Amino acid sequence: MGSPVTRYLVLAMRTARFEESVIAPHLEFLQQLREAGQLEMTGGFSDKSGGAYVLINVASLAEAQAIAARDPLAITGTSELTVHEWNTR
Repeated sequence: MGSPVTRYLVLAMRTARFEESVIAPHLEFLQQLREAGQLEMTGGFSDKSGGAYVLINVASLAEAQAIAARDPLAITGTSELTVHEWNTR
């Protein structure tokens, strides 16, 4: 069994200022993370309240937070992003 992978769960909850126009730049941002080998999975919640993504190959919680801060959802203030180090099994 290999060494465990540290994962960071990024929760993105829509704010009252949410606009559909931020979705395309957000998806482009996620694609860049995927191409860099830092995105394991992503998806939106079925109730349209927000979504989440899982970062991998990130050195620390601080780095994961810095990545999330670059997300267009965070930059525009249309969603509130929180990052958690996630101990998966």
